[in-house]
Amino acid sequence: MKVRGVALWRAILLAVVVALIAAGAWTWYDWARFARTPLTIPSGVQSIDVARGTSFKNLVRELRARGATTASPLYWRVLATEMHAAGHLHAGEYALRPGMTPRDLLRDMALGKVVQHYFTIVEGWTFAELRRALATVPTLTHDMTEVDDADLMKRLGAEGDEPEGRFLPETYAYIKGDPESAIMKRAHDAMTRLLDAEWPRRAPDLPLASPYEALILASIVEKETGRADERPRIAGVFVRRLQQRMLLQTDPSVIYGLGAAYDGNIHKSDLTTDTPYNTYTRVGLPPTPIALPGRAAIQAALHPESGKSLYFVARGDGSHVFSDTLEEHNRAVACYQLKRCK
Repeated sequence: MKVRGVALWRAILLAVVVALIAAGAWTWYDWARFARTPLTIPSGVQSIDVARGTSFKNLVRELRARGATTASPLYWRVLATEMHAAGHLHAGEYALRPGMTPRDLLRDMALGKVVQHYFTIVEGWTFAELRRALATVPTLTHDMTEVDDADLMKRLGAEGDEPEGRFLPETYAYIKGDPESAIMKRAHDAMTRLLDAEWPRRAPDLPLASPYEALILASIVEKETGRADERPRIAGVFVRRLQQRMLLQTDPSVIYGLGAAYDGNIHKSDLTTDTPYNTYTRVGLPPTPIALPGRAAIQAALHPESGKSLYFVARGDGSHVFSDTLEEHNRAVACYQLKRCK
């Protein structure tokens, strides 16, 4: 009986060991499957926000609440430990990409590979348009909403400067929660660096006294044409007019001076009413830029095309006809504006 009892206990022990091994093997297999199986990404969900100070437990709870995973929190904890990621996950917004596995997500979080957003400042925008566009971006923190232009420039380290024209049109990357002032600061600094670098390389004998005057001229060029091939030629026209003390007679500056009073059309009274921005009544450049000029317009202002043209008129297809004399210009106006071609 004693021998049989020992044998029975050995059999039971063996069965328990086998069961434990089987359970362990199944658990390991199930865990490995979990680690390599893509997450379930709910429709319309593209990212997950991990707030600063979020515990690993709450992170997994959030993933489970979103339906991205049904796995045990223990599985996630073991995976993070195995990846040496536990305690090293960064706060931020992380993309939930189709086909992404739990291992992929934890790797992104350990590396701080947060979602990059992009904001484009469009060439030719006014500063007011830039501010309105930034105010509509939901992924930015709006820290400038109640700040006027003067205080904004002060906060950017440019106290006393007029903001118009001083922000370089480019595409700027940012992460969710960044303040809109950070994008403004980068755009302002980028424009400052560009002018500082390009002003010493300008063409000789330009009728421009400073980089700021170059910025003003570039803003006019930016608003006069969207064609890259015409910018240096149009800049050349304005440079020659400045050299000869001729009126610039550029409609975009008049429109800018009208502000909210502009109704979509320039009237004769607009051209004859004197304002600081009316280049039909005042010789020289307007007092400030009239828009945010891009790199190409700045290059054109600093390196205008040589020639004799003093006039240009729009063809109606985005291009312009250039003329050396007023007589030629009047014929071009009659043809392309009044439709009386001879």
